[in-house]
Amino acid sequence: MLFRKRAPVAASPVEDLAKPLSFETLFDPGFLAGLKAFSLRIARAQKGGRLAEQRTNARGQGAEFADFKPYVAGDDLRAIDWNVYRRLGKVFVRVFEESQDMPVYILVDRSRSLYVEQPPRIHAAQRAALALSAVALDQHDSVGLFPFSDTMEIEFRAVSGKAGLARVAHSLAAYEAKGGTGLAAALMHFAGMGVRQGLVIVISDFFDEAGIEAVVKGLERLPHRLLLVQIVKAHDAEPERHPDLNGDVLMDDGETPAPASLTITPELIARYKAAYGVFDRALVDFARARGAGLARIDADAPVTEQLATLFEGGAVRL
Repeated sequence: MLFRKRAPVAASPVEDLAKPLSFETLFDPGFLAGLKAFSLRIARAQKGGRLAEQRTNARGQGAEFADFKPYVAGDDLRAIDWNVYRRLGKVFVRVFEESQDMPVYILVDRSRSLYVEQPPRIHAAQRAALALSAVALDQHDSVGLFPFSDTMEIEFRAVSGKAGLARVAHSLAAYEAKGGTGLAAALMHFAGMGVRQGLVIVISDFFDEAGIEAVVKGLERLPHRLLLVQIVKAHDAEPERHPDLNGDVLMDDGETPAPASLTITPELIARYKAAYGVFDRALVDFARARGAGLARIDADAPVTEQLATLFEGGAVRL
């Protein structure tokens, strides 16, 4: 939210929205080099992808031993474990887990409210999206990009290979502010697409006019592993930390037709903090119950250091 002191004559809504980061700024070699040690891991990738690094329920001649099974006609003779045969007098074959690629679907919020502050939240969202794409592509997974505002768009369903990172960066750099926030509707739309199960990363402030209950309901519809990347500022939870939040102010989220005129009082702050507490608990409770990742990225702080905390130990395991 953008706050400014209320003038005698009502001000017009925000017109000069912040610009997203350029391709040259996003595609920074130093920033990308710092991501080399990170990896994304999920418990199981769904069968049907290319051979890569994620473990699946498929059984075959992969790289990692999984189990034994009795030999039947047609099994590969090279998989017979002769040590077991000598001990038990029965023929068993070794079964291996196949490693396949994990589809990573990134839903990026580009609603107007992410462009109104300084620095704008969209910059942190762009960097987080590019960083997570770089990690996924470096481990031979595929990346799909699905930006949303009041509607969801399909930028591309899947790119793969390290060359795909430049395409992701070009797409992110071309984003412009669009409409209001329709996260709940975007999640419902995505749930109906029937894409292969993988990892869904949602990058947003998670503020939706439909309410956090509708957002959680949309998240519950997704049969994927989830990583929620919440773009925050310190005054979201503690409004008293905003330097302009006192006296008579105009509140502009860039999405409503006209700024809201407010008089900041202790009672108003208390009501806001209670409402924010409900919002915050709903998101945290969902993440815990679902086993989803929840990362908070402060838009006012460098993203790289915060990602290092997210990837503590080298990998995010979901």
